Amino acid sequence: MAEKQDYYQVLGVEKSAGDAEIKKAYRVLAKKYHPDMNPGDKEAEQRFKEVNEAYAVLSDPEKRQKYDQFGHAAFDPAAGGGSGFGGFGDFGGFDFGDIFSSFFGGGGGGSSSRRRGPMRGSDVLTRLTINFEEAVAGCKKDISFDHVEACSDCHGSGAAPGSAVETCSVCRGSGQVTVQQNSPLGIFQTSRPCSACNGAGKIVKNPCGNCRGKGYVKVTKKLSVTIPAGIDNEQRIALRGEGNAGRDGGAAGDLVIEVRVREHAIFERDGMDIYCEVPITFAQAALGAEIDIPTLEGTEKYTIGEGTQTGTTFTLRGRGIPNINQPRAKGNLYLTVNVEIPRGLNAKQKEALRAFADSCGESNNEKSTSFFKKLFNK
Repeated sequence: MAEKQDYYQVLGVEKSAGDAEIKKAYRVLAKKYHPDMNPGDKEAEQRFKEVNEAYAVLSDPEKRQKYDQFGHAAFDPAAGGGSGFGGFGDFGGFDFGDIFSSFFGGGGGGSSSRRRGPMRGSDVLTRLTINFEEAVAGCKKDISFDHVEACSDCHGSGAAPGSAVETCSVCRGSGQVTVQQNSPLGIFQTSRPCSACNGAGKIVKNPCGNCRGKGYVKVTKKLSVTIPAGIDNEQRIALRGEGNAGRDGGAAGDLVIEVRVREHAIFERDGMDIYCEVPITFAQAALGAEIDIPTLEGTEKYTIGEGTQTGTTFTLRGRGIPNINQPRAKGNLYLTVNVEIPRGLNAKQKEALRAFADSCGESNNEKSTSFFKKLFNK
Protein backbone atom coordinates (compact mmCIF):
# COMPACT_ATOMS: atom_id res chain seq x y z
CA MET A 1 0.00 0.00 0.00
CA ALA A 2 1.34 3.46 -0.91
CA GLU A 3 2.31 5.72 1.96
CA LYS A 4 -0.31 8.34 2.77
CA GLN A 5 0.52 11.92 1.82
CA ASP A 6 0.61 14.58 4.51
CA TYR A 7 -2.87 16.12 4.88
CA TYR A 8 -1.49 19.68 4.75
CA GLN A 9 0.26 18.83 1.47
CA VAL A 10 -2.94 17.29 0.10
CA LEU A 11 -4.75 20.61 0.60
CA GLY A 12 -1.70 22.68 -0.35
CA VAL A 13 -1.63 24.72 2.89
CA GLU A 14 0.96 25.39 5.56
CA LYS A 15 0.76 23.68 8.97
CA SER A 16 0.02 27.11 10.46
CA ALA A 17 -3.01 27.67 8.20
CA GLY A 18 -6.21 28.90 9.85
CA ASP A 19 -9.68 27.37 9.51
CA ALA A 20 -10.74 29.82 6.79
CA GLU A 21 -7.66 29.09 4.65
CA ILE A 22 -8.17 25.34 4.99
CA LYS A 23 -11.84 25.62 4.02
CA LYS A 24 -10.98 27.78 0.99
CA ALA A 25 -8.33 25.33 -0.21
CA TYR A 26 -10.74 22.41 0.23
CA ARG A 27 -13.50 24.05 -1.80
CA VAL A 28 -11.15 24.76 -4.70
CA LEU A 29 -9.74 21.23 -4.80
CA ALA A 30 -13.09 19.50 -4.20
CA LYS A 31 -14.56 21.32 -7.19
CA LYS A 32 -11.48 20.58 -9.31
CA TYR A 33 -11.51 16.82 -8.66
CA HIS A 34 -15.25 16.22 -8.24
CA PRO A 35 -16.37 13.10 -10.18
CA ASP A 36 -19.04 15.11 -11.97
CA MET A 37 -16.31 17.36 -13.36
CA ASN A 38 -14.05 14.42 -14.27
CA PRO A 39 -16.26 11.53 -15.49
CA GLY A 40 -14.32 8.27 -15.78
CA ASP A 41 -11.07 9.78 -14.44
CA LYS A 42 -9.87 7.32 -11.76
CA GLU A 43 -6.94 9.54 -10.76
CA ALA A 44 -9.25 12.52 -10.17
CA GLU A 45 -11.60 10.26 -8.20
CA GLN A 46 -8.71 9.17 -5.95
CA ARG A 47 -7.58 12.77 -5.45
CA PHE A 48 -11.17 13.73 -4.56
CA LYS A 49 -11.19 11.05 -1.84
CA GLU A 50 -7.81 12.23 -0.50
CA VAL A 51 -8.97 15.86 -0.38
CA ASN A 52 -12.15 14.92 1.52
CA GLU A 53 -10.20 12.73 3.95
CA ALA A 54 -7.69 15.52 4.64
CA TYR A 55 -10.43 18.13 5.16
CA ALA A 56 -12.41 15.82 7.48
CA VAL A 57 -9.40 15.76 9.82
CA LEU A 58 -8.02 19.31 9.51
CA SER A 59 -11.45 20.98 9.81
CA ASP A 60 -12.12 19.25 13.15
CA PRO A 61 -10.10 20.93 15.98
CA GLU A 62 -9.79 17.72 18.04
CA LYS A 63 -8.84 15.54 15.07
CA ARG A 64 -6.41 18.17 13.83
CA GLN A 65 -4.72 18.35 17.23
CA LYS A 66 -4.25 14.58 17.25
CA TYR A 67 -2.97 14.63 13.69
CA ASP A 68 -0.48 17.41 14.48
CA GLN A 69 0.81 15.33 17.39
CA PHE A 70 0.79 11.82 15.99
CA GLY A 71 0.32 12.04 12.23
CA HIS A 72 -1.65 9.34 10.39
CA ALA A 73 -1.02 6.91 13.27
CA ALA A 74 -3.64 8.79 15.29
CA PHE A 75 -6.39 7.36 13.03
CA ASP A 76 -4.84 4.04 11.99
CA PRO A 77 -6.19 1.11 14.08
CA ALA A 78 -3.24 -0.99 12.95
CA ALA A 79 -0.90 1.44 14.69
CA GLY A 80 -2.57 0.74 18.04
CA GLY A 81 -3.66 4.33 18.55
CA GLY A 82 -6.65 3.36 20.65
CA SER A 83 -5.39 0.17 22.27
CA GLY A 84 -3.38 1.73 25.06
CA PHE A 85 0.02 0.40 26.10
CA GLY A 86 -0.96 -2.97 27.52
CA GLY A 87 -0.33 -3.65 31.22
CA PHE A 88 0.74 -0.12 32.10
CA GLY A 89 -2.39 0.83 34.02
CA ASP A 90 -4.53 3.97 34.11
CA PHE A 91 -3.11 7.51 34.03
CA GLY A 92 -6.19 9.49 34.97
CA GLY A 93 -7.75 9.42 31.51
CA PHE A 94 -4.53 10.31 29.67
CA ASP A 95 -4.27 8.18 26.54
CA PHE A 96 -0.79 6.67 26.65
CA GLY A 97 -1.76 4.47 23.72
CA ASP A 98 -1.71 7.54 21.48
CA ILE A 99 1.44 8.93 23.05
CA PHE A 100 3.39 5.69 22.78
CA SER A 101 2.22 5.12 19.24
CA SER A 102 4.10 8.33 18.39
CA PHE A 103 7.13 7.18 20.38
CA PHE A 104 7.36 3.61 19.14
CA GLY A 105 5.39 3.56 15.89
CA GLY A 106 2.43 1.66 17.40
CA GLY A 107 0.48 0.85 20.54
CA GLY A 108 0.73 -2.22 22.79
CA GLY A 109 1.15 -5.70 21.43
CA GLY A 110 4.46 -5.29 19.57
CA SER A 111 3.79 -3.54 16.26
CA SER A 112 6.14 -4.42 13.44
CA SER A 113 6.68 -0.70 12.81
CA ARG A 114 8.68 -0.24 16.00
CA ARG A 115 12.25 0.84 15.49
CA ARG A 116 15.30 0.65 17.68
CA GLY A 117 17.42 3.71 18.37
CA PRO A 118 16.64 7.34 19.30
CA MET A 119 13.16 8.59 18.37
CA ARG A 120 11.94 12.17 18.52
CA GLY A 121 8.98 12.93 20.77
CA SER A 122 5.68 14.19 19.40
CA ASP A 123 4.53 17.82 19.36
CA VAL A 124 1.92 19.16 21.79
CA LEU A 125 -0.72 21.66 20.62
CA THR A 126 -2.29 24.19 22.98
CA ARG A 127 -4.37 27.33 22.42
CA LEU A 128 -4.05 30.80 23.96
CA THR A 129 -6.56 33.67 23.72
CA ILE A 130 -5.34 37.29 23.95
CA ASN A 131 -6.82 40.76 23.45
CA PHE A 132 -6.49 42.80 20.25
CA GLU A 133 -4.18 45.30 21.96
CA GLU A 134 -1.94 42.50 23.24
CA ALA A 135 -1.63 41.10 19.73
CA VAL A 136 -0.63 44.50 18.36
CA ALA A 137 1.96 45.37 21.00
CA GLY A 138 3.12 41.88 21.94
CA CYS A 139 2.91 40.53 25.48
CA LYS A 140 4.02 37.88 27.93
CA LYS A 141 1.59 35.21 29.07
CA ASP A 142 1.77 32.40 31.61
CA ILE A 143 0.44 29.13 30.21
CA SER A 144 0.06 25.60 31.52
CA PHE A 145 -0.08 22.45 29.43
CA ASP A 146 0.20 18.68 29.77
CA HIS A 147 3.05 16.77 28.22
CA VAL A 148 4.92 13.50 28.69
CA GLU A 149 8.43 13.46 30.12
CA ALA A 150 10.88 10.89 31.41
CA CYS A 151 10.06 9.58 34.88
CA SER A 152 12.19 11.37 37.48
CA ASP A 153 12.52 8.20 39.61
CA CYS A 154 13.83 5.81 36.95
CA HIS A 155 15.05 8.44 34.41
CA GLY A 156 13.09 6.78 31.65
CA SER A 157 14.33 3.23 32.12
CA GLY A 158 11.07 1.90 33.58
CA ALA A 159 12.96 -0.06 36.25
CA ALA A 160 12.63 0.58 39.98
CA PRO A 161 15.51 2.57 41.53
CA GLY A 162 18.35 0.21 42.42
CA SER A 163 17.32 -2.41 39.86
CA ALA A 164 18.49 -2.85 36.32
CA VAL A 165 16.86 -3.28 32.94
CA GLU A 166 17.85 -6.60 31.44
CA THR A 167 18.59 -7.20 27.78
CA CYS A 168 16.08 -9.61 26.29
CA SER A 169 17.72 -13.03 25.99
CA VAL A 170 15.44 -14.07 23.14
CA CYS A 171 16.19 -11.24 20.67
CA ARG A 172 19.45 -10.17 22.35
CA GLY A 173 18.28 -6.60 22.57
CA SER A 174 17.33 -6.11 18.93
CA GLY A 175 13.57 -6.24 19.52
CA GLN A 176 13.26 -8.46 16.43
CA VAL A 177 13.41 -12.21 15.88
CA THR A 178 13.97 -14.06 12.62
CA VAL A 179 11.42 -16.67 11.62
CA GLN A 180 11.95 -19.27 8.91
CA GLN A 181 9.04 -20.45 6.80
CA ASN A 182 8.94 -23.27 4.28
CA SER A 183 7.20 -22.71 0.98
CA PRO A 184 7.06 -24.42 -2.43
CA LEU A 185 9.67 -21.89 -3.56
CA GLY A 186 12.05 -22.65 -0.72
CA ILE A 187 12.78 -21.34 2.77
CA PHE A 188 11.96 -17.70 3.52
CA GLN A 189 13.20 -15.69 6.48
CA THR A 190 11.14 -12.85 7.94
CA SER A 191 11.69 -10.57 10.91
CA ARG A 192 9.00 -10.04 13.54
CA PRO A 193 8.78 -8.15 16.82
CA CYS A 194 10.05 -10.25 19.69
CA SER A 195 7.10 -11.58 21.70
CA ALA A 196 9.19 -11.94 24.86
CA CYS A 197 9.88 -8.19 25.18
CA ASN A 198 7.15 -6.85 22.88
CA GLY A 199 9.83 -5.49 20.55
CA ALA A 200 11.48 -3.33 23.20
CA GLY A 201 14.70 -5.34 23.32
CA LYS A 202 14.67 -5.01 27.11
CA ILE A 203 12.84 -6.62 29.97
CA VAL A 204 11.89 -4.85 33.20
CA LYS A 205 11.48 -7.44 35.95
CA ASN A 206 11.12 -4.90 38.77
CA PRO A 207 9.06 -1.99 37.36
CA CYS A 208 9.29 1.55 38.73
CA GLY A 209 6.43 2.35 41.11
CA ASN A 210 6.14 5.97 39.96
CA CYS A 211 5.62 5.31 36.24
CA ARG A 212 4.53 1.65 36.58
CA GLY A 213 7.30 0.51 34.30
CA LYS A 214 6.56 2.84 31.41
CA GLY A 215 9.54 5.14 31.92
CA TYR A 216 7.34 8.17 31.16
CA VAL A 217 4.77 10.18 33.11
CA LYS A 218 2.23 12.83 32.28
CA VAL A 219 2.93 16.16 33.99
CA THR A 220 1.46 19.65 33.89
CA LYS A 221 4.07 22.26 33.09
CA LYS A 222 3.89 26.05 33.40
CA LEU A 223 5.79 28.47 31.18
CA SER A 224 6.05 32.21 30.61
CA VAL A 225 5.63 32.75 26.86
CA THR A 226 6.53 35.85 24.82
CA ILE A 227 3.93 36.64 22.16
CA PRO A 228 5.51 38.71 19.36
CA ALA A 229 4.01 42.05 18.35
CA GLY A 230 1.77 41.84 15.28
CA ILE A 231 0.64 38.23 15.68
CA ASP A 232 -2.66 37.54 13.92
CA ASN A 233 -5.62 35.38 14.82
CA GLU A 234 -4.95 31.61 14.51
CA GLN A 235 -1.24 32.07 13.90
CA ARG A 236 1.02 29.57 15.65
CA ILE A 237 4.34 29.79 17.44
CA ALA A 238 6.53 26.82 18.40
CA LEU A 239 8.68 26.37 21.50
CA ARG A 240 11.39 23.86 20.64
CA GLY A 241 11.84 20.90 22.95
CA GLU A 242 8.81 21.64 25.15
CA GLY A 243 6.64 18.87 23.72
CA ASN A 244 6.54 15.18 24.61
CA ALA A 245 9.80 13.48 25.56
CA GLY A 246 11.73 11.42 23.03
CA ARG A 247 12.73 7.77 23.41
CA ASP A 248 16.15 6.22 23.80
CA GLY A 249 17.91 9.57 23.78
CA GLY A 250 15.74 11.12 21.08
CA ALA A 251 14.95 14.85 21.19
CA ALA A 252 11.70 16.09 22.70
CA GLY A 253 8.96 17.40 20.44
CA ASP A 254 7.77 21.00 20.29
CA LEU A 255 5.02 22.90 22.06
CA VAL A 256 2.87 24.51 19.36
CA ILE A 257 0.78 27.46 20.58
CA GLU A 258 -2.16 28.55 18.45
CA VAL A 259 -3.03 32.15 19.31
CA ARG A 260 -6.64 33.32 19.20
CA VAL A 261 -7.14 37.12 19.10
CA ARG A 262 -10.38 38.67 20.40
CA GLU A 263 -12.15 41.16 18.13
CA HIS A 264 -11.80 44.89 18.85
CA ALA A 265 -14.78 47.11 19.60
CA ILE A 266 -14.11 49.59 16.75
CA PHE A 267 -11.07 48.41 14.77
CA GLU A 268 -11.16 45.76 12.05
CA ARG A 269 -7.93 44.10 10.97
CA ASP A 270 -6.86 42.92 7.54
CA GLY A 271 -3.28 41.71 7.62
CA MET A 272 -1.15 44.62 8.80
CA ASP A 273 -3.83 47.25 8.05
CA ILE A 274 -6.64 48.36 10.34
CA TYR A 275 -9.94 50.03 9.48
CA CYS A 276 -12.28 52.20 11.50
CA GLU A 277 -15.48 54.19 10.89
CA VAL A 278 -15.65 57.64 12.53
CA PRO A 279 -19.00 59.48 12.91
CA ILE A 280 -19.00 63.25 12.32
CA THR A 281 -21.75 65.84 12.46
CA PHE A 282 -23.34 67.56 9.47
CA ALA A 283 -21.80 70.86 10.53
CA GLN A 284 -18.32 69.34 10.84
CA ALA A 285 -18.61 67.82 7.38
CA ALA A 286 -19.86 71.05 5.80
CA LEU A 287 -17.57 73.53 7.54
CA GLY A 288 -14.53 71.36 8.17
CA ALA A 289 -13.33 70.73 11.69
CA GLU A 290 -10.70 69.34 13.99
CA ILE A 291 -12.11 66.03 15.16
CA ASP A 292 -11.04 63.32 17.60
CA ILE A 293 -9.92 60.09 15.93
CA PRO A 294 -8.95 56.73 17.46
CA THR A 295 -5.52 55.23 16.85
CA LEU A 296 -3.64 52.28 18.32
CA GLU A 297 -1.76 54.74 20.51
CA GLY A 298 -4.90 56.50 21.78
CA THR A 299 -7.17 59.38 20.74
CA GLU A 300 -5.67 62.29 18.82
CA LYS A 301 -6.77 65.35 16.80
CA TYR A 302 -7.21 65.25 13.03
CA THR A 303 -8.32 68.05 10.70
CA ILE A 304 -10.87 67.39 7.95
CA GLY A 305 -11.59 69.89 5.20
CA GLU A 306 -14.89 71.66 4.53
CA GLY A 307 -17.34 69.81 2.34
CA THR A 308 -16.13 66.37 3.47
CA GLN A 309 -18.52 63.76 2.09
CA THR A 310 -19.80 60.75 3.98
CA GLY A 311 -17.75 57.66 3.13
CA THR A 312 -14.54 59.64 2.62
CA THR A 313 -11.52 57.61 3.76
CA PHE A 314 -8.40 59.16 5.25
CA THR A 315 -5.14 57.18 5.36
CA LEU A 316 -2.63 57.38 8.20
CA ARG A 317 0.42 55.60 6.83
CA GLY A 318 2.53 53.52 9.16
CA ARG A 319 -0.08 53.65 11.93
CA GLY A 320 -1.29 50.08 11.54
CA ILE A 321 -0.11 46.66 12.79
CA PRO A 322 3.64 45.91 13.01
CA ASN A 323 5.05 43.12 10.84
CA ILE A 324 5.61 40.09 13.06
CA ASN A 325 9.02 39.49 11.47
CA GLN A 326 10.00 43.15 10.99
CA PRO A 327 8.47 45.19 13.85
CA ARG A 328 9.60 48.51 12.35
CA ALA A 329 7.49 47.87 9.25
CA LYS A 330 3.85 48.71 9.91
CA GLY A 331 0.61 48.73 7.98
CA ASN A 332 -1.77 51.67 7.61
CA LEU A 333 -4.75 53.01 9.53
CA TYR A 334 -7.78 53.76 7.33
CA LEU A 335 -10.44 56.08 8.78
CA THR A 336 -13.78 56.34 7.00
CA VAL A 337 -16.03 59.22 8.07
CA ASN A 338 -19.80 58.85 8.16
CA VAL A 339 -21.93 61.97 8.41
CA GLU A 340 -24.55 61.57 11.12
CA ILE A 341 -27.90 63.12 10.18
CA PRO A 342 -29.49 64.82 13.22
CA ARG A 343 -32.80 63.49 14.52
CA GLY A 344 -35.54 64.96 16.71
CA LEU A 345 -35.19 68.56 15.47
CA ASN A 346 -37.42 71.17 17.11
CA ALA A 347 -39.44 73.73 15.15
CA LYS A 348 -36.78 76.42 15.35
CA GLN A 349 -34.06 74.07 14.12
CA LYS A 350 -36.22 72.87 11.24
CA GLU A 351 -36.97 76.44 10.20
CA ALA A 352 -33.28 77.32 10.23
CA LEU A 353 -32.45 74.23 8.21
CA ARG A 354 -35.13 75.02 5.58
CA ALA A 355 -33.75 78.53 5.26
CA PHE A 356 -30.29 77.11 4.83
CA ALA A 357 -31.53 74.72 2.14
CA ASP A 358 -33.30 77.52 0.27
CA SER A 359 -30.13 79.62 0.29
CA CYS A 360 -28.04 76.87 -1.30
CA GLY A 361 -27.63 77.15 -5.03
CA GLU A 362 -26.60 74.60 -7.61
CA SER A 363 -22.93 75.19 -6.85
CA ASN A 364 -23.46 73.92 -3.31
CA ASN A 365 -24.98 70.62 -4.44
CA GLU A 366 -23.02 69.66 -7.54
CA LYS A 367 -23.66 65.91 -7.34
CA SER A 368 -27.43 66.29 -6.96
CA THR A 369 -27.65 68.81 -9.81
CA SER A 370 -25.47 66.68 -12.10
CA PHE A 371 -27.51 63.56 -11.30
CA PHE A 372 -30.81 65.04 -12.44
CA LYS A 373 -29.26 66.64 -15.51
CA LYS A 374 -28.12 63.17 -16.59
CA LEU A 375 -31.58 61.78 -15.82
CA PHE A 376 -33.56 64.27 -17.94
CA ASN A 377 -31.06 64.98 -20.72
CA LYS A 378 -30.61 61.54 -22.25
